[in-house]
Amino acid sequence: MPKIVIYTGRLCPYCTMAKKLFERKGVSYAEIDVDSQPNLRQELIQKTRRRTVPQIFIGDRHIGGFDDLHALDMQQQLDPLLLD
Repeated sequence: MPKIVIYTGRLCPYCTMAKKLFERKGVSYAEIDVDSQPNLRQELIQKTRRRTVPQIFIGDRHIGGFDDLHALDMQQQLDPLLLD
């Protein structure tokens, strides 16, 4: 199973929904709270060129935000990514 990383913020409902989706699937993830340290948000921007959270990575693949994750799930394309 590839490593899953979610960049999150403290008061972000989309971050919560992304984490719950992975939990429903029984998948573990690493969470990086960008609100806890300013340099983490800068790291996020450098990696993704986006400022918003969540930003989700499955292995080396940048998925995007919750809407992107949810769309993959609805198209039945998420589970195969989780098995690689």
